[in-house]
Amino acid sequence: LECDETPRETSSLISTDHDDSIYGKNMALYEDEMDSTPMVSSLLNKLANYTNITQGAVEHEEAESEDGIQRVTVNGPQMGTFIGVFLPCMQNILGVILFLRLTWIVGTAGIVEALAIVFMCCSCTMLTAISMSAIATNGVVPAGGSYYMISRALGPEFGGAVGLCFYLGTTFAGSMYILGTMEIFLTYIMPNAAVFKAETGEPTGMQNNMRIYGTCCLVIMTLVVFVGVKYVNKLALVFLSCVMLSIMAIYAGVIQSAIKPPNSPVCLLGNRTLQNSRFDKCLKTELINNVTTPTQLWKLFCEGGIENATCDEYFTNNNLTEIQAVPGLLSGVISDNMWGHYGQYRAIVEKEGQSSEQASDNTNDISYYILNDITTFFTLLVGIYFPSVTGIMAGSNRSGDLRDPPLGKEFKAVYLSCVVLFGACIEGVVLRDKYGESVKGTLAVATLAWPSSWVIVIGSFFSCCGAGLQSLTGAPRILQAIARDGIMPFLQVFGHSKSNGEPTWALLLTAAICEIGILIGSLDHVAPILSMLFLMCYLFVNLACAVQTLLRTPNWRPRFKFYHWSLSFLGMSLSLSLMFVSSWYYALVAILFSGCIYKYIEYRGAEKEWGDGIRGLSLNAAQYALIKLEEAPPHTKNWRPQLLVLLKLDSDLGVKHPCLLSFTSQLKAGKGLTIVCSVLEGTYMAREADAKLSEKNIKAAMAKEKTKGFCHVVVSSNQRDGFSHLIQSAGLGGMKHNAVLMAWPANWKQAESSLSWKNFIETVRETTAAHQALLVAKNIDTFPTNQDRLAEGTIDVWWIVHDGGLLMLLPFLLRQHKVWRRCKMRIFTVAQMDDNSIQMKKDLQMFLYHLRLDAKVEVVEMHAGDISAFTYEKTLVMEQRSQMLKQMQLSKTERGREIQSISDESRSSIRRKPCREKPTQSNKFQVPTIILDEEAQLIHDRNTKSHATLNDKATPTSDRVHMTWTKEKLSSERNRHREAHMTVRDIFNMKPEWENLDQTNVRRMHTAVKLNEVVVNKSQGAQLVLLNMPGPPKNKGGDENYMEFLEVLTEGLDRVLLVRGSSREVITIYS
Repeated sequence: LECDETPRETSSLISTDHDDSIYGKNMALYEDEMDSTPMVSSLLNKLANYTNITQGAVEHEEAESEDGIQRVTVNGPQMGTFIGVFLPCMQNILGVILFLRLTWIVGTAGIVEALAIVFMCCSCTMLTAISMSAIATNGVVPAGGSYYMISRALGPEFGGAVGLCFYLGTTFAGSMYILGTMEIFLTYIMPNAAVFKAETGEPTGMQNNMRIYGTCCLVIMTLVVFVGVKYVNKLALVFLSCVMLSIMAIYAGVIQSAIKPPNSPVCLLGNRTLQNSRFDKCLKTELINNVTTPTQLWKLFCEGGIENATCDEYFTNNNLTEIQAVPGLLSGVISDNMWGHYGQYRAIVEKEGQSSEQASDNTNDISYYILNDITTFFTLLVGIYFPSVTGIMAGSNRSGDLRDPPLGKEFKAVYLSCVVLFGACIEGVVLRDKYGESVKGTLAVATLAWPSSWVIVIGSFFSCCGAGLQSLTGAPRILQAIARDGIMPFLQVFGHSKSNGEPTWALLLTAAICEIGILIGSLDHVAPILSMLFLMCYLFVNLACAVQTLLRTPNWRPRFKFYHWSLSFLGMSLSLSLMFVSSWYYALVAILFSGCIYKYIEYRGAEKEWGDGIRGLSLNAAQYALIKLEEAPPHTKNWRPQLLVLLKLDSDLGVKHPCLLSFTSQLKAGKGLTIVCSVLEGTYMAREADAKLSEKNIKAAMAKEKTKGFCHVVVSSNQRDGFSHLIQSAGLGGMKHNAVLMAWPANWKQAESSLSWKNFIETVRETTAAHQALLVAKNIDTFPTNQDRLAEGTIDVWWIVHDGGLLMLLPFLLRQHKVWRRCKMRIFTVAQMDDNSIQMKKDLQMFLYHLRLDAKVEVVEMHAGDISAFTYEKTLVMEQRSQMLKQMQLSKTERGREIQSISDESRSSIRRKPCREKPTQSNKFQVPTIILDEEAQLIHDRNTKSHATLNDKATPTSDRVHMTWTKEKLSSERNRHREAHMTVRDIFNMKPEWENLDQTNVRRMHTAVKLNEVVVNKSQGAQLVLLNMPGPPKNKGGDENYMEFLEVLTEGLDRVLLVRGSSREVITIYS
């Protein structure tokens, strides 16, 4: 900033440290506090330029600038919605379960129960997606995804408990995808690579192989993630292409099966399904050169030649049958697959309806048949299937803008269609063959694919690889976000990262925990653990949305509007039900684990003391809550106006302005703290009864106006001290007010005593010193009552200076009430000559979008112009009035009449006339022609010589000033106020030339006049106008001038709410 070379005039009203070239004459009224409340035009670009925080970026609470505006510096790979949201969701949803387990689930549970499983799980996910969309669009969601949402919505205790569940769930998801990858590799791509031989129905050998290869795969994936997330994103596009081709191959195969079913024979012995990997022909004997020769199948069940063979009894008693694995869409196999076929561990997979003769000896070797590797039942299948619908969490790890729940509907449609199509096209025994041993080790879903089964095998392999990489990428960032919050000290080491933001230590811990899942060795055993951990997250996401919706906190303004607390509650109930349906003991373990973490965070470093009995319990709980509230100021998200309402009482000790209580209830809606108070003058011993009566009357008025809060009446020697004590000491502990609401002193000029406006200005000063917001309602008696319904109209916000965003928050809170609900919100801001008004409007619209506020934006241009004669006359009258109060030694009654007769009549008589002379003058200001009525003419008469000289200098060709007063009128006035007349004459004989006026006062009057012009022009018909309230003068000598400025600023407006912020941010873009 460059300073003026010439010294500026000092003033009792404002500081003159700023140059006119910077702030101009238009904003002189606000320049006293420019350091703490900068102009909106200078801040809009900063306010609008918020960016979603990506992984590895510094937490937004730490990135605050000196002016308190939170901004984010992004140092990492930028990811769009497709790569950052759609891709992780798709890889997790259309992945391992779809390709490896969905056919088995359909064959085991049947189409009807499989549809029920898919519908339940997808409904739970859909409801959670709605809640998550509401939370995610309620501001920017930095790294941590669902953990960040839950912790900021429900607090650090819930956030930490669920955050660890979410982290472990994502980590075990990596284990599941790696196990799925190894299952595809060892079973369908390279079965000969197995180190341990796998016995049929004995999963131990297969599990050992998966442990060895899974560990190797984990090491490779960890190295890829360690190198950088950008490589994961590059590989993800390749993996996505494989997934899309696989899905298309399935649907193409369904169409092909209706036209020409593929040839995939399955061999049955009686009604039992045989493993056809050990024989090539489904025959007991065959003719070779007219000689009956035993087949490979015969040799499996018989010993010796055909004549003297010793065969398995069941083999002897039953015939071999060859059926097609994929009969086709039109074959009618759907009726056989409609209902479930659950079985015990090591039970043989049998075809229902096929003739069979059982053997008398049940000790026969069953290793050649297809066997169940686990006992199957409905709830087990729910736990195994649920991980397929956890993909939305993968997107929430990376997105601050999840607002498209139809994505979940599309994936839901894929699964529902696949359930029906698998059941309609594939034979039941093949569906229940988990590893495809009945079709020569081919993946069951691959038998349906067209043009080749390898499309599905390769596609599912890369899909599982990609999902594993996504999990290993997301999980360390969740742990890093938890560690950086500092709620669990033992995790702080995992908050550190490399220079590019990659969480190295968190990645190593994630790999170690992922190895535990791999050592379990079975996808079917890991999936229920994963389901339980994610269901806990789903439960608390829905709970967070329901709580925020029911509490209606001011910061709860989601851009996504299609949510309701009942949907969140239903999603929460469904999540809890699915937890106990899938595995009640896993559910108890997950709840116990979360509870322990919750208690650890809540109680670390402190013990809670409880009293005896219910009364002691309640008192201790209240004391604990008040102490917790006092430990730290509320976060910006939770800030709402906690009001101290200063009431005036009439002579009967009744409420003077009941509409002030109505406005309080409309603004608060019963939420938060409201303290309604008043002051009686005197001593408490003398006015104890009056104090109790006043309190009773106030409570009655509060009940009538539906104002929920506390009432307090104090007795003090004077009102100034009483209100001062209330501002300082009202409330208890953390339950203290942060804003003061009062009515404008309407008759401050007509009052016999100056105490009313002096008390008002002192209240303004004290609220500023106490860092409390101040709301001043002007014309409060015209405000609507709670019974009124404003059918239409606008709430206009004139945002001149930025002092914490309270101006933005108040209309939002008012519109929650039924009185103001139909009013639209408009925001005006003022552009100076050097401002780009078009860019300002774009920035303001972007800022409002981040704030989730629905408002019309308009930028009003105020060009720097000459100060009008109207402004000079206003200032002249104001200063003369101020001088009269200081110099005239009159009684209270005489002084009141004199003030009324001179200043009020002057104010009402002054009006502008269009300028008729050319703007060519030698002086530094322009004097248009004006018409003055009788009081102005009286001023002119007292100073004829000086005014004539001034007019000669300024406009030699200007018109004469016409006199409209009469001689009789003037004589009457002289007779009434002879003594006063002499005094006024002495005062008016002072040099009254405009150039000798205090130029600071002139500029501030100019601001008031110009702002009033544009506000009245734009907002005269508004239901309510909210306006930045200028600060009071630092020197008390200019107090009366300050009141005059505010009068001019709000002249011509019906309902005005003057707002002074507390210089702290009360509104935020963050969730």
